[in-house]
Amino acid sequence: MPLTEPYDDHLPQEDPVALDGALGNPDDNVVNDTSGASGPTTGDGPAAEPEPTLPEPVRQRIVTLTAAVLPTLPTDEVPVPLRRVAKFAPNRRARLGAPVIAAQLTADPLFRQRVTARVLADAGDLGAAVVEGTAPAAADPVEVAALAYLARPRGWRELIDASGAAVRAEADSAVVAELVREAEQRATRAEHDRAVARVEAEKLRDELARVREELGQLREESRQVARTLRETQARERKATELLATERGRAARASADVDAELRRARARLAEAEASAGVARASAKEARSVDDARLWLLLETIGQAAVGLRRELALDPVDKLPADFVADAFAEQPGTAPAGPAARARDTDDPARLDQLLALPRAHLVVDGYNVTKRGFGEMSLEQQRKRLITGLGGIAAQTGDEVTVVFDGAERMHGLPPAPRGVRVLFSRKGETADELIRRLVRAEPSGRPVVVVSSDREVADGVRRHGAYPLGADSLLRRLARS
Repeated sequence: MPLTEPYDDHLPQEDPVALDGALGNPDDNVVNDTSGASGPTTGDGPAAEPEPTLPEPVRQRIVTLTAAVLPTLPTDEVPVPLRRVAKFAPNRRARLGAPVIAAQLTADPLFRQRVTARVLADAGDLGAAVVEGTAPAAADPVEVAALAYLARPRGWRELIDASGAAVRAEADSAVVAELVREAEQRATRAEHDRAVARVEAEKLRDELARVREELGQLREESRQVARTLRETQARERKATELLATERGRAARASADVDAELRRARARLAEAEASAGVARASAKEARSVDDARLWLLLETIGQAAVGLRRELALDPVDKLPADFVADAFAEQPGTAPAGPAARARDTDDPARLDQLLALPRAHLVVDGYNVTKRGFGEMSLEQQRKRLITGLGGIAAQTGDEVTVVFDGAERMHGLPPAPRGVRVLFSRKGETADELIRRLVRAEPSGRPVVVVSSDREVADGVRRHGAYPLGADSLLRRLARS
């Protein structure tokens, strides 16, 4: 149905031709409603009524409708403050431009009429009904109030008031519904609390019964403890009496011990005097024994010289260890043999010195067992070089025969010649240095002192069975460090 231009009691009456020019051409589906005009007003006419107080939903709806039609208005019909707002995105236009839109709708009736014309065109039958001053019963009161505010037909204030009352009634209904819902929730919680309280009460009654039972048990235990305490106190009194008796006995025993100690000291003084006499006698006897021993050794030495002359034995070019080296080992170079010695299993370097001081001693060293224990941070070549150099010094100092054995798996070709008096052997393929050491020990004649330096328990046990003296690697390392 065709729409008529809404009546606005705040807009001064204008010439119909001028009003048509302000609202646009007839194609906008809006025509002037001259039937509602009351004639031109003069300065003596009634004053404009103040703007009504709008409910918040109505105000928001008015701003939303105005923001929606802003981009459709020609630029010269949009107030200057709203031209920037008209360029906003639709969701930001109503949210950010609400204060400016509301102010322009209140202060600029012509702008409001232009907005109303487009809003009523979009509203259809509802807009026509609002312009006629009626509102369908099924219509949204907020929408009706927003259209009535913009169109301002006769009785528009009553429509806004009715809408406000409907909104308030709806809000009150929502509040009442919320209160009812909260009351129901409180009732439900109260019922739940009562049920929980009943369960807790049952638990408390059960707990009270248990506590009463435990209290009875504690009372019985308290009576037993009191009885035990009395018995303990009685035993304590008896023990105190016995302690006093034992203290008296201990005092008498202490006096007896002191007397016995004095007698023992007297006997000790007598024994020390006797020991002094015995030491003097022993010293005299030892002098006689030393003279006898010297004479015996001198006789043995002269007998050995005579035996060597009788047997006509020439000095030998090879020693027993050289035959083992030729048969079972690979030698990096030749080294003359020297004298050797035999010792027992200990890490004391002084013991090693004692054994090396024996005549014709033979020192056999488990090479890698010693180097990896003493300077394992070095390379194998540096380990061998350092050990062989140290053994050369020992051979030069003692004149003993020294043999060092390495595992052949790690053998390096092109080694420098060994120092004088040191024999360097590498076990052949398929054989370990331990086996070669045992062969060297077995090759020596019975009675010759052979000293084997190795911390390997199997090596030590094996050579000990063949009459050699095993020493730990630490004894040789300390001896080398001292050198």
